Amino acid sequence: MARRGNGRRRRRDNPPILLLALVGCAVALAAVVEFVQAHPGWAAAVAALLAAGLAGGLVLRVRLIEARRARFLAANAQLEKVDRLTGGQFEQLVAERLRADGFRQVTQRGGSGDLGVDIVAVAPGRGRYAIQCKRYTKKVGAPEVRNFLGALANTFAGHTGVLVTSGHLTKQARTEAAAARQPLIVVERDGLADWLLGRAALLPPSRRPW
Repeated sequence: MARRGNGRRRRRDNPPILLLALVGCAVALAAVVEFVQAHPGWAAAVAALLAAGLAGGLVLRVRLIEARRARFLAANAQLEKVDRLTGGQFEQLVAERLRADGFRQVTQRGGSGDLGVDIVAVAPGRGRYAIQCKRYTKKVGAPEVRNFLGALANTFAGHTGVLVTSGHLTKQARTEAAAARQPLIVVERDGLADWLLGRAALLPPSRRPW
């Protein structure tokens, strides 16, 4: 019983860590306020240096991300390498190209329950895009195009459709794509490598296959 009593007394004697942290923050804030009031010029200079350092760090981070993306795209843009990718890896490659092209909110959603759309993205000033990726060695047939157009007409109404394939469309599939009522861009094998390397632009939208 005595030991339990001593333990309770020790716990009461130790200030809570949260309280100590709050007191420390208050003391530090008071010191900062006092310094700013006493030395406004120095305070402004320190603030400017901190802001410049933060901005420089953000710029450096963006450049590192862009350089990493460029290396990734260059390493995988060759069609013989694309042919060895899994479906998920191909979707990642397309998503990185979209980001490099200036698309925002690029989200991979491929898999079960994707409703025929593997990636969604937003092009500033141009609206929302729904992208289907077909890492095919065979040809993309008319049924695949019709299914994608059905998704664009219903679940993804208001999106511009982009069908990206490492293969080719059949003649009938090309006819289906050309007659689509929804905005539709088709990137086939012949134009895929140029797009992945940034030598061809996805925008402005075109209703005709590449």
